[in-house]
Amino acid sequence: MGSDDSVLFATLARTSREHPARLIDMGQNTPRTTVLVHLWGDHYPTPEVQSAFPEVEFVPVLPKGPVAKGLVGEVCFTQAAATENLDEVLGCGVQWVHALGHGVDHFPLDRLGDRILTSARGANAVPIAEWIVAMILTAAKQLPERWVDQPPERWVLADLNSLNGATIALIGLGSINRAAATRLRPFGCHMVAATRSGSPSSVDGVEVTTDLHAAVAAADHVVVGAPLTPATEGMVDEALLAAMKPGAHLVNIARGRLVDQEALRRSLDSGHLGLASLDVCEPEPLPAGHWLYEHPQVRLSPHVSWSDPGALGRLHDSFTSNLRRWLDGDDLANVVDVKAGY
Repeated sequence: MGSDDSVLFATLARTSREHPARLIDMGQNTPRTTVLVHLWGDHYPTPEVQSAFPEVEFVPVLPKGPVAKGLVGEVCFTQAAATENLDEVLGCGVQWVHALGHGVDHFPLDRLGDRILTSARGANAVPIAEWIVAMILTAAKQLPERWVDQPPERWVLADLNSLNGATIALIGLGSINRAAATRLRPFGCHMVAATRSGSPSSVDGVEVTTDLHAAVAAADHVVVGAPLTPATEGMVDEALLAAMKPGAHLVNIARGRLVDQEALRRSLDSGHLGLASLDVCEPEPLPAGHWLYEHPQVRLSPHVSWSDPGALGRLHDSFTSNLRRWLDGDDLANVVDVKAGY
């Protein structure tokens, strides 16, 4: 921020009872709010955002190095992870933190204090759901193995599978798996979701259970879409993999640490699990020579399922729309349950 006026504005904001996130520009009688943009790069705010929020001062703060003396801001738009100077930035009067990401498992929740945390949950559920459908279709239709670049042994005959009548188990029924279920329903799949609450699905045609092992027992394809928390870490373990039917296809678009990768390797090597399509792994980036790169029954992509031409814009929009709610005194969307971890 850097100016005495900006510090004054932030001080006034903290003393305002009716609009604690606002302050008054004494020269122009214009409401002001300060957002600390604690991100790498200069992709936010865009000129359109700056024009739409004349009452907001957006102050760039690098995620490493010292924080400017006297810096004050009520709102922090930051990485969905711990950064070198996060504690200093939070100590600048921040009341609300928004994380640029769907999951917050890398964010140090214990350092929030009584601050509100929101995330971009669901912002890129559609491209990720499309990736899920693509992986399931390529598995069923045996692609790219069925493509040929020379005369094959046989024409016409093949043992391809179908999604019509296939059983798909969804581990978790958050925004991503709901989007996947919506896109899979027209294929005629039978879908069952394992959730913690067992609440009915908002997507027609999805059966819900709290019994994870029962959910995967008859599944042709198992999609991991649960948040990573201490309770879910390693949930796809030896026992759960063994509970899947022989030849099942595992799809993971959530977090690598949800899957016990050594148990996964043993299941694939034994032939019990037929295929694993992974957009996430542990660690990331995965070092050269790791077995996941080389295993013939693993399809690995480098955490890109969220990507499409509008992906970054939707991540921005998740904060921008919440900023409008903040300024209007409305409830924020996608508030993180810090105790639950998502």
